[in-house]
Amino acid sequence: MSNFAIPTWDTPSLPVAGTDAEFPVRRIYCVGRNYAAHAREMGHDPDREPPFFFAKPSDALVPNGGDVPYPVATKNLHPEIEMVVALKSGGKDIPVEKANDYIYGYGVGLDLTRRDMQGVAKDMGRPWDLSKGFDQSAPTTRLHPVSEVGLIESGTISLTVNGEMRQKGDLADMIWNVPETIAYLSSLIELKSGDLIFTGTPDGVAAIERGDVLIGHVDGLDDLTITVV
Repeated sequence: MSNFAIPTWDTPSLPVAGTDAEFPVRRIYCVGRNYAAHAREMGHDPDREPPFFFAKPSDALVPNGGDVPYPVATKNLHPEIEMVVALKSGGKDIPVEKANDYIYGYGVGLDLTRRDMQGVAKDMGRPWDLSKGFDQSAPTTRLHPVSEVGLIESGTISLTVNGEMRQKGDLADMIWNVPETIAYLSSLIELKSGDLIFTGTPDGVAAIERGDVLIGHVDGLDDLTITVV
């Protein structure tokens, strides 16, 4: 038994559909600008350039149905709806043709972004980690194992705010699909079991306010519902 100098904390986790088990979360990786229309609305060329990634802390997860406090240090909070991929195993330099074998299951998540903070950091040439990786910035549903839902390669992904459609696309429109994303990311770092990958968002991102109710949808998975308070 380790002799830690301070009390330890609970391992962040997500429920698994159809069971009372929890999926322990190690790291959260997010793919930037992985839908062409979203790349355009953010002022970038959607050509198939190499993907880029950023991270969120695993304790930024918020359970489905929860309240999300409007974060400090922003007046321009944006939600980005994403399909989340959970890994059951990992490695380095994973071949594309074998990448699906590493997937445990899927969920629906929101990449909450302090857009004004991100913009200032970009303009100043500084890192924009804290515009993405703040407290409660990753609301996520329970996971559906591949054994239950199969491999998910296409289907509607959408976000409504107060019942009005805000974002809508198809998973097949990803610039880098899930196996390609896993393979590329594993060429940069060693992936491990318990890692989550947020796979990018379609176009339509815009600000939300206190009191807004958000419902995120991916075909075949639980809807994600949160209220901004």
